[in-house]
Amino acid sequence: MSKTITATIKLVVKAGQAKPSPPVGPALGQHGLNIMGFCKEFNAKTADYKPDVPVPVSITAYADKTFEFVTKMPPTSYFLKAAAGLDKSSQRPGHNLTGFVTLKHIYEISKDGMGLVGWCMVEAGGVGGSAVSENGRSGLQFAVHNAGWCLFGAGTARSMGIRVVGQQEMEELEAKAGA
Repeated sequence: MSKTITATIKLVVKAGQAKPSPPVGPALGQHGLNIMGFCKEFNAKTADYKPDVPVPVSITAYADKTFEFVTKMPPTSYFLKAAAGLDKSSQRPGHNLTGFVTLKHIYEISKDGMGLVGWCMVEAGGVGGSAVSENGRSGLQFAVHNAGWCLFGAGTARSMGIRVVGQQEMEELEAKAGA
């Protein structure tokens, strides 16, 4: 017999910092869920994360006042702001440039965030990889899959007013800023 779902609650909570105060307390309390139970479980599950990383969580509330939750990947925008050294992104993307990230940053964010294996290399000229991956896919198919996530990360950066540059261009920009 399956449990009856009464609500699905979606929150963004900082890793290891779930407390019974807003937004967690009111969101769970209105459904009669054990707030401290959620806070302890969530904090234990996200103990490995760096502090202050926003973690989206989806909580399923059942009629018998029990719950289950699933943590999602932190938003790409958080990692892009950290890589560019920004507190917030552009108010007018496409008009105001707020920072720079390299293709290597985009690749690392995509690899870590999307759970991709590290053998695929993304360079300024294109994408490369080995012939066959562990799961049997050909290297070309897997490389194209990884490139899609890297393009997703680059598009997110552009929509935030962050410019994606090559390593050499980044070094030139840093040299100009230091001079």
